[in-house]
Amino acid sequence: MKIDSHHHLWAINDTDYVWMSEAHAVIRRDFLSADLNAAFDESGIDGSVAVQARQMTGETDFLLAIAEANPRIKAVVGWVPLCENGGEPWLEKFAAHPKLSGVRHVVHDEPDDDFILRPDFNEGIRNLAKYGLVYDILIFWKHLPQTIRFADMHPCQPFVVDHIAKPRIAAGNFDTEWAAGIRELAKRENVSCKISGMLTEVRGEQWDIDLLRPYFETVYEAFGPQRVMFGSDWPVCLLRSSHAEWTKICAELTKSLGPAEQAAFWGGNAARVYQIPNS
Repeated sequence: MKIDSHHHLWAINDTDYVWMSEAHAVIRRDFLSADLNAAFDESGIDGSVAVQARQMTGETDFLLAIAEANPRIKAVVGWVPLCENGGEPWLEKFAAHPKLSGVRHVVHDEPDDDFILRPDFNEGIRNLAKYGLVYDILIFWKHLPQTIRFADMHPCQPFVVDHIAKPRIAAGNFDTEWAAGIRELAKRENVSCKISGMLTEVRGEQWDIDLLRPYFETVYEAFGPQRVMFGSDWPVCLLRSSHAEWTKICAELTKSLGPAEQAAFWGGNAARVYQIPNS
């Protein structure tokens, strides 16, 4: 089963997506089940993990409702207020749903660069274990030192780094500071990484696969074949490419991998980490 481990869904409105400016015009519309299925049909994707885009419990309800109606959505990474009472009772409520596999917080938008180390936030992270939930880590490259400390605080908690921790690809030169941080983070065996979100870190239209290749190779070498997974970041990826085009780029980046490594990258790792049944 080919799994897209990272995509979003939204019904656009004027209050919840204020981050979208004129530069985001191509994605400032509804993206729902029919759009997702069309993209997957073109790319040959069988299943997916839908990831929160709004920091409200209503977002988790929204994604789970769509997942119930769309069998292609195999898992949901929602949002709960982890800083409030350790996330309870929301964790208990949502974890009862069979497709709720994890939660996420938009850490890179927090004004405090040390947010991920806050005691109240980490109380919520500690509660994830009893519900068997993954935590998706959404950060910029500059947050890697704090994230390494964070991962060390929770050595048994499954973590997945979104968008390879958003290195400074747009700067032109290879981001060596990011590379050192991501290699160090990857030493924690409970941390996996999504090959996603790279195209939105490039400068305008000035990119090619050779610009992306060293970032992919750094992540793959650091995490190894059992902790790296394909993700599209659709529909955000439409700012640079279609879902099918990004899938082809990833196919080119991984073409030298053997059959077992290919199977792990394209679905096996996501299925294991997000506890997706073989069906």
